[in-house]
Amino acid sequence: RNMAAAAAESGAQTGPQGERKAPCILCIGMAGSGKTTLMQRLNAYLHQTSRPCYVVNLDPAVFHMPYEANIDIRDTVNYKEVMKQYSLGPNGGIVTSLNLFATKFDQVMAILEKRATDNHYMLFDTPGQIEVFTWSASGTIITEALAATMPTMIAYIVDTPRCVSPVTFMSNMLYACSILYKSRLPFVLVFNKTDIVSHDFAVQWMTDFEAFQDAAQADTSFAANLSRSMGLVLQEFYENLRAVGVSAVTGAGMEELFAAVDAAADEYYRDYVPLLEEEKRKREEREAARAAESMARLRADLQGEGTPVEPPPPQDGEPTAYERFAKATK
Repeated sequence: RNMAAAAAESGAQTGPQGERKAPCILCIGMAGSGKTTLMQRLNAYLHQTSRPCYVVNLDPAVFHMPYEANIDIRDTVNYKEVMKQYSLGPNGGIVTSLNLFATKFDQVMAILEKRATDNHYMLFDTPGQIEVFTWSASGTIITEALAATMPTMIAYIVDTPRCVSPVTFMSNMLYACSILYKSRLPFVLVFNKTDIVSHDFAVQWMTDFEAFQDAAQADTSFAANLSRSMGLVLQEFYENLRAVGVSAVTGAGMEELFAAVDAAADEYYRDYVPLLEEEKRKREEREAARAAESMARLRADLQGEGTPVEPPPPQDGEPTAYERFAKATK
């Protein structure tokens, strides 16, 4: 079965109860990696293949979007007004805008849950300042809210031409590793701009430790030495990582990308959902234990088994409580 057929069936993925829910793709990447252009390409490709998608823009500072979003944070929060009202800089304005949007995200979730069965995919464009979303409280709230109800995955967009340098490549891999272990969600590594530079070299560096060491050997800087050391550490990270090469300009690699997304959705049900259920069970056990402890204390107090706290005796010359009460009621 070819990848196109597999991608065409992706919308039929079902959860444990048999209901189909559209996978949520969180597009995250460094500034300039081509996230917004890739979002346009994904949107166009899905419509060309008769697979409707739902698009959400979470970047309050984007000036122009080449696609139409179904839900746009800019319709709720005015980024420039936030900067002006709170005397913030560009990054502070984005963080505060996301925080304000997160306070109403329950309403967004209600809309998304209604659309989850009518669409094949849900695409989320995030701010270009990657740390603003991945390491902020609002980004965590949005990510966990999505992952708790729908199959959610991270699509980490990499600027392939910049990764020709082993040091830059290692920087991207370290950031991808940190996001993976922070979110614990299924992860797809997307090498963008393959129309300029093929991503074959990156795949080779990920699968062949010696090849990366040879490429980094020519650089004698401290950063290169660190990259060579980290290359061995990340071998386990590479083993279970899905990596695809795409071009947002030409549309190359779309079939491979959505095949990887389908596999990530299966991983969500296989690995992430049991993890959520285990955490829910432990939380319920902790709450039940606290409730039982509180009830036991209450019963002990009602039965007189508790040890009442006696008031301190009055000091010499100080009136007793009865004397103070009698004086106050005269």
